[in-house]
This record gives sequence, structure tokens and C-alpha cells, in this order.
Amino acid sequence: MKPTTININKPREACGLFGIYEHPEASKLSYFGLYALQHRGQESAGIAVARNKKIVEHKKMGLVSDVFDMACLEQLGGGSAIGHVRYSTTGSSVLSNAQPFVVRHKKKSYAVAHNGNLVNAYALKNELEESGSIFQTTMDSEVFLHLFIKNLKFGFEQAIINAVSRLKGAFSFVMLTSNGEVIGIKDPNGFRPLCLGKLNERYVLASETCALDLVEAKFVRELDPGEIVIIGKDGIKSIKSPNTAKRAFCIFEFIYFARPDSTIFGQNVYQTRKAHGRRLAKESHVDADLVMPFPDSGTYAALGYSEESGIPFETGMIRNHYVGRTFIQPTQSMRDFAVRVKLNPVKEILKGKDIIIIEDSIIRGTTVKTRINALRKLGVKHVHLRVSGPPHIFPCHYGIDFSTKGELIAANKSIEELRSFLGLDTLYYLSLEGLLESTNIENPQNNFCKACFDGCYPVEFDECLSKDCLENL
Repeated sequence: MKPTTININKPREACGLFGIYEHPEASKLSYFGLYALQHRGQESAGIAVARNKKIVEHKKMGLVSDVFDMACLEQLGGGSAIGHVRYSTTGSSVLSNAQPFVVRHKKKSYAVAHNGNLVNAYALKNELEESGSIFQTTMDSEVFLHLFIKNLKFGFEQAIINAVSRLKGAFSFVMLTSNGEVIGIKDPNGFRPLCLGKLNERYVLASETCALDLVEAKFVRELDPGEIVIIGKDGIKSIKSPNTAKRAFCIFEFIYFARPDSTIFGQNVYQTRKAHGRRLAKESHVDADLVMPFPDSGTYAALGYSEESGIPFETGMIRNHYVGRTFIQPTQSMRDFAVRVKLNPVKEILKGKDIIIIEDSIIRGTTVKTRINALRKLGVKHVHLRVSGPPHIFPCHYGIDFSTKGELIAANKSIEELRSFLGLDTLYYLSLEGLLESTNIENPQNNFCKACFDGCYPVEFDECLSKDCLENL
């Protein structure tokens, strides 16, 4: 496996999910589905296939292309399958925590893959251990399977319903049985995306529509909040949760996480990000020679800003696409090299210019500061930074990796202090009102989770949600 580095100055999300029911090339299609979802998790990848009443699996640490080769996929074969790419927000980054997670019970096997974060996992795990459960991992995802197994005495469907009813927080699951059933589950608030597709009469589940596009599956619909879909030999069955909960789609999916070619929560991500940029230009106009992003996160908002303001869009920084996440981290004495190796400025279009940089977020601030310093040394005259979302000032407990307030630079500095710290001439964040209105979703105030911006958490959580506590689940 190649060494990997991860940009700690950008938020990271939990996972990407894929599932397909009874296809002769299920493992290969799952591989391509996970490839399309690689942006949702780079720590580990895995595929589990139901074949001949058994579940076989392959998972390792690393990127999808590192974990699987043709021989491995041929060995996994066809049938029903689920796949997973992971970034850990609970549980440590080790192979035992890679997913899908498989258990065996009374001659049957079950596999599950999870995207999100269970905010009552600690309490549930203590309860289950008191009643005799033995945990094999430190993942909150394993809690769901223990609850499911304990409820199987009520029947398969009721076991799923009963287990899901005990969970709190953000969760989208894909589940696989040794009989070949594929199950999709979405939490009552609908935090994380999960959609249903169809490929030649065979159903597919995926975190984002970009995965359906790659395997040439037709998008059917998104799962509703609180919905359970069971795909088996009799077709597809939908079970709607009787519990009503406030919708809480993660607004950060639009700002950063989802791929721009995906459609989530009924809206195209590319167009939504451009709309954020247009609104940002209306709220924070400043005269400048050009608008540019730091590739690739601010690109689409920058296009919208340029269109609305009439200021030319330029690609002032060129990304080295052959680096990705696989270069070896340099020594401390070369600490700036990690930033410079990925992005290099186009000196001829930047020197002596007034520029507007568009970013989608500032989490810890260190990378942005390094890049601004490089532009100043280059001879850029004025640097204005515009951010296509509000300041992150509250921790997230629903599956994003800033779980403590101390990690968030905007929580500890005023806008003016942050402007000075980053070495900017001006700094402006998109207003929360502007962000919500530009999503083009009806009644956005009541449909999104905005807790990282306004501190209004839609689901109560255990106080024991520090990183140390969660990593020792």
C-alpha cells in the first residue's frame, strides 16, 4: 500500500456506500461505485459479496485502487454486494475498523456499512456489554449489528426496525445478508445522502448519484428520512418510520463533501455551489483584477462569483494532479513543501494584481495562511478572501471530524483577528441566510442541519463525545 497523507485543514466526512442486488458482476460494479465515491473516504475500502449462502469479503487500508485488483474482484465474484470507503470519525484508523463489518449468527451472515455518526453509541455499547455482547471493533457501526442480532427473535424485518429505533444521530446504512438481500437505511432526520438506482432491472444503492452514473444505473429516487428499503427475490419493499423528526440534511454536503456532478436532496451540487458564489458576490463586492479558487474546493463558487460580479475568472493556482494523497510527508524543516507540491501559482497572471480568492471553508486555517504568504511573496498587490459558507464556530457530532471547538479557528478569533492572522486585505463569509436561500430548497431553515454554524443541534447527543471517548468505544 502506498503511503498516504490527508489534508487536516479541510473537514473530512465519514464514508461512502454502495450496494447492488443480484448481479453477475456485483464485485466489479461495487469497485467502480466506490471509485466514484473515493472523495468520501480515503482511509480504507472494502467489498462484501453474498454468494452460495455465504458472505465473502475483502477490505484493506488505503484507496480503492490500492485495495482491489482484477484477481481480487474475480475471486469475490458476483451475487449481491455492498461496498464501503471510510474516513473515521469514531473508532481508530486500523484494519479491524474497516468496513463492511461482517458477523455470523446461527448459520447466517450479515454485513453492514455505515456513513454517519451515532451520537448515543457510547451509552448503547455500555448497555449491550452489560447484557453480554462482545465487541470486535471500536466503531459505532458495530452497535447497530448487535442490536439487530438481539432482535432477530421478532423476525428479520422487525429486527431491523427495532434496532434502528434505538439509534440516534446521523446514519445511512447499506446491509447485506448471506441470502443475498440488500437493505438501505436512512436516519429519521436524513442527515446523510443515500439514493436508489436501477441497472437492467437490478437495484443499486449509493451515497451519491455520481456512483450510479459511473455504473450506468438509472437514478430512481433518494431514500426518504427514516426509510428502510429491503431488496430481495420478491422485489423491493419500503418501510417508512412512524416516528416523525425534523429534517436535518447536512448543509455541508452542498458546500464541500458531495461531488459536483451529484444530485443530493433534490439539487445538483455544481449548480448549487455556483449559486453560493453568486450570492457571495452580491453580499461582498470588492473591485479586483481577477477571481480565482484554490483548486479544487472553491472552483464552482468562484465561477458563480465571477459571473455575478463581472470580474474575470482565472485559474491562478495550478494543481498537480499526479500527487493526490500519495506523496510522502516531508520533514518538519520542509513543512511548507506539503502545500507547495500540490499547488503552484501562475506568476505571470498574479504578480502586481488585486485578486479575490474563493474558498468553501476555513477550518484550522494553517494551509490558507501558507498559501496567502506565498502569494504575497510573489508580488500580489491585494488579496481578498471570500468564503462560500458562514464561519464554522461549533463542533459537529454527526459525522464530520471537527468534534471539538478548539479545532475551529473561527470559533477562537473574530473576523478581523482572522483577517489579520491570515494576512488578508479583506475577508468575508457568506451569510447563513444567503447560504440557505441559494440552495433553492423550499423552506431551507427547517430542512438543513446548520449546527456547525449556529449551534442549534437537531438531535441531542451524549456528553461523552470527545475524541478520546469515541476512539475507545
